[in-house]
Amino acid sequence: MATDQDERWMAEALSLGMQELGATWPNPAVGCIIVKEGQVVGRGWTQKTGRPHAEAVALAEAGPAAEGATAYVTLEPCSHHGKTSPCAEALIAAKVARVVVATEDPDPRVSGRGLSILREAGVDVAVGVLEREARASNAGFLKRIEAGRPFVTLKLATALDGRIATASGESQWITGPEARKEVHAMRARHDAVMVGGGTVRADNPSLTVRGVGEPKAPIRIIVSAALDIAEDGNLARSAHHPPVWLFHGPDCSRERCDAWTSRGARLFQAELSGDQLDMGAIIAALARSGITRIFCEGGGAIAASLLRAACVDEIVYFTAGLFLGSEARPGIGILGIKDLASTQRFRLKEFRQVGRDLMHIWETE
Repeated sequence: MATDQDERWMAEALSLGMQELGATWPNPAVGCIIVKEGQVVGRGWTQKTGRPHAEAVALAEAGPAAEGATAYVTLEPCSHHGKTSPCAEALIAAKVARVVVATEDPDPRVSGRGLSILREAGVDVAVGVLEREARASNAGFLKRIEAGRPFVTLKLATALDGRIATASGESQWITGPEARKEVHAMRARHDAVMVGGGTVRADNPSLTVRGVGEPKAPIRIIVSAALDIAEDGNLARSAHHPPVWLFHGPDCSRERCDAWTSRGARLFQAELSGDQLDMGAIIAALARSGITRIFCEGGGAIAASLLRAACVDEIVYFTAGLFLGSEARPGIGILGIKDLASTQRFRLKEFRQVGRDLMHIWETE
């Protein structure tokens, strides 16, 4: 039976699990704490690239003190043999007396087997402590396993009238430096950053993480049917690191494809849905490539494509205190909505001021 003390230790394990969020894909970002007689004897979290696992790190720190202790793990310990031995077996070998798990792992290779192995070995097992929080922290991993696609966050930064750029395309900077720093921190918590070709042409972005401590390197994904983007811009000059992945249409010229391949980019051909690339198919392809969390930063056309495909799980919306007028460029492209009943609604999750701007975060209902 779980106790209030169990929730306290699990909350700390969840905090540890966030350490490398965005850098462990396709593996989940897991935290583990080993407690004996009210004292922490081992801490661990899944390391970059997904190995070693959190339990292995915590057990190595605990050493012999793990015997008779309680291990708090934010996701069911793995039970399959891969590049590392199963964490369930490692916990048994360390003679841990009790294992408290936040949520089961839906991965077919695990899916209850880790819990069964522990129980069959005589380990006391409790499941479901802070389960809602644990599922939220690993929403990307769970979404990929359960729904076959990554968790998608759509970031928008607009004027009060919903415009993202002037009529001439000027957009730097609508929001202030504090909001931009917040965005870099969000990039670092995702596996990949995604934009459309229009954003690349207008802003010449780098899409890297800057100014928030130790930099992480999310994959940079560009969706451009014709690959009609500059081959001497910031992305092209650094296409090998962090990696650049390009999704193009079936009619893209071989010369443009070869030019980007020669720079180190990875190319994917996407099929058309009407006159645009099939965004649902693109998102599914990214899941097959191991991506669990995507941070989409626009522009309006790709934002609309994601919404039309019902692929948006969360919206991070920054609003700046200015107007750009109806002649300016809208934050969202054409959605084809005929009535309010057919549109997707989102639920407000968070609302706060960031510098001189407002940030509101919405999630699917």
